Amino acid sequence: MKKRIAVFVSGTGSNFKAILEKTEAGDINAEIVLVVSSNPTAGALSIAENSQIKTHVINFKDKSKINSEYVIVSDLLTVLNIDYIVLAGYIKILPAFFVKKYLGRMINIHPSLIPKFSGVGYYGHKVHESVLAARENESGCTVHFVDEGVDTGEIIMQAIVPVFGDDTPDTLAARVLIEEHKILPLALKKLCAD
Repeated sequence: MKKRIAVFVSGTGSNFKAILEKTEAGDINAEIVLVVSSNPTAGALSIAENSQIKTHVINFKDKSKINSEYVIVSDLLTVLNIDYIVLAGYIKILPAFFVKKYLGRMINIHPSLIPKFSGVGYYGHKVHESVLAARENESGCTVHFVDEGVDTGEIIMQAIVPVFGDDTPDTLAARVLIEEHKILPLALKKLCAD
């Protein structure tokens, strides 16, 4: 029986698209039944809608209602009988009650070799800028389980890329993203094979 997946996004959705292609091809024993976005204009929402996947946008305008927004999402996940959650470029920190409920059932892709350049404040280009500023010889990406810390959960798999002397945050990000598109579907495949 196929596992039921929810994907949380904030941006263009390239990692979501990589997973979607593999699930649609039958390479992963799963189907994506929900896409949750922190951004109402995220490109990932269009990809989901074009594939007839249900979407939900979390309203972050009223900070006092964030927890209640995540209660709504949690109820939706229950109704849809979700097996696993994939954070695919989701840049918001989840509330503790939500993380606790899905411990062992939620994974994240991070654009560095955790534990380096991870934690609060390390997301998107800030990660790649930090890697270059530290004059690292290599970088990469990590798929890990989500726990109550930020980027502190058990590592599932990593991919390494070289860092070149003439790299910019953009060139390094592009090289890392290629690997993200490989290891996130692989990690999900491993999870859904159980």
